[in-house]
Amino acid sequence: MQSLVGFTNSTNLIEVQLVLASFFFCSLIGIERQVRQKAAGYRTNVLVGMGSCAFTLISAYGFAMVLGNDVTLDPSRISAQIVSGIGFLGAGVIFKGRNVVRGLTTAATVWVSAAVGMACGAGMLSLAAVVTFLHLFTLFVVAPIVKRIPDPDRKRQLFVSYRDGEGVLRDVRATATDMGFSSSIICSRRIDDPNGRRIDMDIQFHGQRPQQHLMAPLMEVDGVLQVSIGTDSEGNRDDDEAD
Repeated sequence: MQSLVGFTNSTNLIEVQLVLASFFFCSLIGIERQVRQKAAGYRTNVLVGMGSCAFTLISAYGFAMVLGNDVTLDPSRISAQIVSGIGFLGAGVIFKGRNVVRGLTTAATVWVSAAVGMACGAGMLSLAAVVTFLHLFTLFVVAPIVKRIPDPDRKRQLFVSYRDGEGVLRDVRATATDMGFSSSIICSRRIDDPNGRRIDMDIQFHGQRPQQHLMAPLMEVDGVLQVSIGTDSEGNRDDDEAD
């Protein structure tokens, strides 16, 4: 009989309902990540949410049998550990390389999944539903609108001068791609000078960060002679210059 206690207590139905609610809400969050082919996809977010829900339920109901006049429990202690512990999992999906950080949205999504799971475990289904809705609304509706807001950087372009015939342009574009930028060549000029033939090129880069973040990495590319930022294709530089 002692082994069947866990299957017959009065809170079983509530616990099952709350875990299923966590599964549903976190599935919505995980599907969005899976469709975008992110590192933490459907399975990760669902498991994080249900795990957080289970820990919260354990914290709330798991020790009811030992309560007595001489025993007091703090139901928030296990839940508090979820908040700190989930940070390690979120850090695992963040990647940094060549002055670019990726995975922050995915890490934040894992954090939200944990919060939704904890809300379900605490019986706060309305909060879990609102958080799930606002999360999806932010990613599908608000974020695309924000990207359309006029940005002064969109009118700027980089002036890049490099040695001709050494495959430098390929390396420049590869560096930009690694940092999350796409590129459009505005114009190019071949110039002969005493130091050898060089190419002066105006390139517009498109990304989620200002083009100015590209200047230092591009200057590290072998064969690049000068990098500056300007607003037209005539080489009129109005900002920083690196050479």
